Amino acid sequence: MGLVPLPLDTWRQRSPLTLLIDRDADTRRMYATYFELARCRIEEAEDGREGLAKAISHHPDIVVTDTRLPGINGLELCMLLRNDTLTRNIPIVVVTGNGLDLDIKRARTAGADTVFVKPCPPEVLFGEVRRLLDLSDELRLRSARAGEHSEEQLATSRQLIQRVAANHRRLMLSRSHDRHETMQPPLPPPQLVCPRCDIPLRYERSHIGGVSIRNSEQWDYFECPAGCGEFQYRQRTRKLRRTT
Repeated sequence: MGLVPLPLDTWRQRSPLTLLIDRDADTRRMYATYFELARCRIEEAEDGREGLAKAISHHPDIVVTDTRLPGINGLELCMLLRNDTLTRNIPIVVVTGNGLDLDIKRARTAGADTVFVKPCPPEVLFGEVRRLLDLSDELRLRSARAGEHSEEQLATSRQLIQRVAANHRRLMLSRSHDRHETMQPPLPPPQLVCPRCDIPLRYERSHIGGVSIRNSEQWDYFECPAGCGEFQYRQRTRKLRRTT
């Protein structure tokens, strides 16, 4: 079989690490040679215990394993990988010599994403590895985007909470503000003359208002003794106007 190097295109931004687990050295070498020509990194193990240790320590992008392994068989290995928080999300491809439907079903139940029956050509195996890695990247990207969306929603919620709290504070300040009329205002009423007859105006009362304590306002009311009417003086603008 002639091996043709496969180009590293947009499906990989980095060389993926593939863990090959098979007791047969020739089978491992056949797959490893093809995958290396496709610019993948390779780790090998010849039994289940070694495969489990390398999966945990190296955290490969994908695991390709046989079912008939010394120590820990391939099905037990799948279950161990799926039950460990460090390895449960790693895609697993099982290549088995047992072609019965029951054996294939057991492999899937144990945690295999894909099951191939030997003999499995390396180009077929690589095509499935590529598909699973693309799927894993897409899921990670979706998860990252979902996380960003959640952060945006959280930031929006915080802003809304801050706005509600600010509005509540303003409302409380507004409600606590005592708007009233008095003869003893905070600011002394000025001495004014009637703009019509130039007679000194007589102070009558003051009104304390405004939107809050911080933005309180004072209006002073005067009466013209000559009957020119009532006048209002606004302390903030220092303007006098006739009201009646």
